[in-house]
Amino acid sequence: MPNETPLLSLEGISKDFYGNVVLEDVTFSVGRGQIVGLVGENGAGKTTLMRILFGMPVIAETGGFKGTVSLDGKPVAFKSPFDALDAGIGMVHQEFSLIPGFTTTENITLNRETMKSNLACDIFGSRMSVLDRAAMRKRASVAIERLGVKLDPDMLVSEMPVGHKQFTEIAREIDRANVKLLVLDEPTAVLTESEAEVLLASLRTLASQGISIIFISHRLHEIVKVADRIVVLRDGKAVKDVPTAGTTVHDIAKWMVGRDVQASVTELSTCKENTFLSVEHLWVDMPGETVRDVSFEVREGEIFGIGGLAGQGKLGIANGIMGLFPGGGKVTVDGKDIPLNDPHGVLNSHMASVSEDRRGVGLLLDETLEWNIAFTAMQAKGEYLTPVLGGLFKLRDEKAMKKLAEQYVKQLEIKCTGTKQRAMELSGGNQQKICLAKAFALNPRLLFVSEPTRGIDVGAKAIVLETLRTYNREFGMTIVMISSELEELRSICHRIAIVDEGKIAGILAPTADIAEFGLLMSGEPDDKNGDAA
Repeated sequence: MPNETPLLSLEGISKDFYGNVVLEDVTFSVGRGQIVGLVGENGAGKTTLMRILFGMPVIAETGGFKGTVSLDGKPVAFKSPFDALDAGIGMVHQEFSLIPGFTTTENITLNRETMKSNLACDIFGSRMSVLDRAAMRKRASVAIERLGVKLDPDMLVSEMPVGHKQFTEIAREIDRANVKLLVLDEPTAVLTESEAEVLLASLRTLASQGISIIFISHRLHEIVKVADRIVVLRDGKAVKDVPTAGTTVHDIAKWMVGRDVQASVTELSTCKENTFLSVEHLWVDMPGETVRDVSFEVREGEIFGIGGLAGQGKLGIANGIMGLFPGGGKVTVDGKDIPLNDPHGVLNSHMASVSEDRRGVGLLLDETLEWNIAFTAMQAKGEYLTPVLGGLFKLRDEKAMKKLAEQYVKQLEIKCTGTKQRAMELSGGNQQKICLAKAFALNPRLLFVSEPTRGIDVGAKAIVLETLRTYNREFGMTIVMISSELEELRSICHRIAIVDEGKIAGILAPTADIAEFGLLMSGEPDDKNGDAA
């Protein structure tokens, strides 16, 4: 990069939050047209740093921050996200903020619509002006073309695949007249590999047009592929700020966790020969993850993997069996029929699940860690309750709940200020660990766990996977693990089923050639793999 004033400079940024120091003297810059990859474990301070940059009210409400943020060489202090937007900073969050009933065009131009006057304006003033839909569509088409992707300007967001929603979010930001800097928080987390490739190419296109980008991702290979420089946060400090050239994924992982990260090679536990879970002709009506006709068997003590591309039905299997979406078919566990469409009955059958939607389904965000971890066991089994007046009514056993929470905070290495902290105050990865702890607290014989490491950094991922292995190996827990990460499934599972178009395309051993998995995901029949040992 030429020796010019950086577009963005962060100097000595420090912040303490809820009595906990989350950022300490963080300093780095972003040049014009440069892509900076920002990485770090969950809880390293990435989210807080971006909240400071974007002027989120929570920062001012908790005492502000120390240090200086400069844009175009001039110090700035944004009091709200609107100030940041006006200064040319756009942010695309991990959770979508689109209006489902609006079209691509309407979402891209939302709150910045082009208006046109009419005769009524001459009498009643500009408040009678109407939308200039042709001009809005032209603006949307320009933003889409600038992004370098194919989107239908007239398609409703509710009808879009996930990838198109992500591109619509980005197009909305670059439609702003003065956009200089884009902050992308885990933009590929919900994308397939092919969609992610398109997005990375789009980011390079935007950078070539002079737009600077801060790219936050746990997918380190994408960081290496697209970023010009990499900034690594660890425990609230910027421990590395290096050019991407010559940097490997292994280097970044080591800097993130402060230790060498090796691929986990753990011998699988020995599962029994008897069938523990039997699923016959299961169908599930889950929007976007429809299950049409699925049959498979899981042995006692097995870790059984379910993989496949997004939207093919793999997530619907667990949600249907656990009664969260309407379903039919026959499911038996240890020879006992399991009632479908009855979540309470399922929980009473020594089963538990970890949802892929930790914020929407998995957590009570406003409650403490103690309350979150004990809640399902309390509700389904009456545990962690103390009888009062001879059992006339019951009160929460606060001491037992605290002990339970402390056990899992230590075991899963949950980064928090204490068990009284609210779940909403934790980073995404630590929230995911709370979801696991809540399921483990039920002491299930069968555990469904969907996308257990989505949005989790490499260090936390190793802890979560090893915890699943431990519960399987030492407690004999049978686990059905649903994941979009094929290599993750191959590292932990005894067998892996691939779902395609709502059906099981085949079942393979984890040692099978990667090409065989690819064939099954692409819908190619491969009958010889239908019942791998």
